[in-house]
Amino acid sequence: MTRADRLFDILQILRGGALHTAHQLADRTGVSLRTLYRDMDTLVGSGVPIEGTRGRGYRLAPVTTLPPLTLTDAELEALNLGLAIAAEVADPALKSAASTLADKIDAVLPQSAPSEADAWKFTASPFANAARGLAQMPTLRAAIQARQKLRITYTGADGSVTSPVIRPLLLEYWSRVWTLTAWCENTNAHAVFRLDLINTSEALPELFTDEAGKSLADFTP
Repeated sequence: MTRADRLFDILQILRGGALHTAHQLADRTGVSLRTLYRDMDTLVGSGVPIEGTRGRGYRLAPVTTLPPLTLTDAELEALNLGLAIAAEVADPALKSAASTLADKIDAVLPQSAPSEADAWKFTASPFANAARGLAQMPTLRAAIQARQKLRITYTGADGSVTSPVIRPLLLEYWSRVWTLTAWCENTNAHAVFRLDLINTSEALPELFTDEAGKSLADFTP
């Protein structure tokens, strides 16, 4: 497992809102306490709204604040999307401006500036391939609103490519890392997909309604 994949797994554990001790997180991710502490410092330094300290436990904060502004989810999503687009354009001046703007935003987010913060490269660009990830957003958003099933092609962390049929439920961002929570009909279970690993998305003619055990309310991180 790469460090980026481990950091993503930590976010999935914390997203439920419960308090998790460092020992619990280290056990679940299979690393030492020292490595876990470095991972938490990196996440906080990248702008992820994590509450807690060593010895007390960690959890995701319910809101993200940029003093003196308090941003709604939609406003911060728009800001992150704009930075991702600007970071991918060919104009070097605009790419540079996106990078410095990301640094300024990160500077006013709660953070402890760890020495290894640069090791997780999601700060300026949220995707391994931002253009591909952004290209799927209109289809994903429309399907969530219409309650329409999708067929996606997805490259897993091990490099394998699958084509599951899913019920898209929720798009989220995690310090400019975007994810899609869905019910996967191939595995008959909830799944969280990284947008940068979604290659294609196709809207199917079949709609869906909430069913017991398959809705967003039933999802347990």
